Amino acid sequence: MTRLSFAAMRMRLISALAAFLLTAAVNAAIAPIAYRHRTLANGLEVYSIEDHATPTVAIQVWYHVGSKDDPDHRSGFAHLFEHLMFKSTAHMKSEMLDRLTEDVGGMNNASTNDDVTRYYEVVPSNHLRRLLWAEGDRMATLNVDETNFKSEREVVKEEFRTSVLAPPYGLFFYDIDKDSWAKHPYKRPTIGSIEDLDAATLPDVQQFHRTFYRPDNATLVVAGDFDPKQLDAWVDQYLGTVTRPTTPIPRVTVVEPPRPEPRRFDEHGPNVPLPAVAISWLSPGATSKDAETLNILEAILGSGESSRLYQSLVYRKQIASDVNAYADMREDAGNFAVTATMASGKTVAEGEKALREEIRKLMQAPVGDAELSKAKNLLITAALRERETDNGKAGAIADAAVIEHDAAYANKRLDLLQAVTAADVQRVAKRVFGAKDVVIDYTAANGGAK
Repeated sequence: MTRLSFAAMRMRLISALAAFLLTAAVNAAIAPIAYRHRTLANGLEVYSIEDHATPTVAIQVWYHVGSKDDPDHRSGFAHLFEHLMFKSTAHMKSEMLDRLTEDVGGMNNASTNDDVTRYYEVVPSNHLRRLLWAEGDRMATLNVDETNFKSEREVVKEEFRTSVLAPPYGLFFYDIDKDSWAKHPYKRPTIGSIEDLDAATLPDVQQFHRTFYRPDNATLVVAGDFDPKQLDAWVDQYLGTVTRPTTPIPRVTVVEPPRPEPRRFDEHGPNVPLPAVAISWLSPGATSKDAETLNILEAILGSGESSRLYQSLVYRKQIASDVNAYADMREDAGNFAVTATMASGKTVAEGEKALREEIRKLMQAPVGDAELSKAKNLLITAALRERETDNGKAGAIADAAVIEHDAAYANKRLDLLQAVTAADVQRVAKRVFGAKDVVIDYTAANGGAK
């Protein structure tokens, strides 16, 4: 009788449990997110999700503008407006959104990525009307003036210092974006650069605001405890009256070309304790029919301690202290990256070799049923947990509507995940990983170990 090690037994138990949980998830009826949609005369897209389970409501406004839309040599503008939208308007003082949300037990936040800028609030449902008024007010009357511009520019610059320059690996992930794209403006990291922000002028910023912050470039999603007729009346009153500009909205039309040959970059950062390496490949974007297969590839390679990269590089070979896989699918295109931060005394050459070995295995042989089931279960569980909150449901619909260009995709996604086969995973692995790659070696600025 063959004796299994504790680790092997643990892995079998994990795989069996994952398979059981996925079977339960597949057999259980997964209720779709029920939503209404209408388009206002000024172009604003409105989605509403009625749910009276709790006396709360989530409000999200997504502007279809991200860092890819930043003007040349003015990176960071979309991110700058993530901050500026919390400043004063014709009828609100700066940071009044905090008072309208946090002071009544709610919350607010915002985020920027390559394709969109998102603003969201969660409040008791009896405060819905005033938040819709506030969103309409800052859409229509934001004060883009010298005082607000200069103060928030300094905030963004400090954020760059603390999130990119100060952490040992902040520049590493900054460089992955910068080095992985040749033509598309995705090569400009979302946070921008201090040099571009310093070069910006108030007229530059005002023009950017006029161009993109408008009702026909926005999507509103309201989820939670509300009366549909009352919601429609308030939306019409506070957001439907915002003027729609007559100028067109410029869109990025650049197409990232296939890489003619592999490329390699040597990047450095201050205070890097251990070298790191990344390999990236251009991949299909968020609207691709293979998007969910790419998500499964990411989970198989890099999700948790049972993932292939962790088991191989960290657990068995002990050459890496940290590993990751990213299926970074954006609206126009995608970039799939795997990374390894080396263990003490190990080199990026060893890390690159080990990463390539795991990639090669995915291309050469189909994944097993248990491993595929585990990856699906991770993704389905995450999606179902997201649906447990009003804000999660609103975000799922908004993401599908703006990025995938189809709100119904929020409900189709789980079926598409469940339909992915081992043959699909191998096919997409061959397609993506068989193309030309970019390798980024990241070491200490003073010439640390390679």
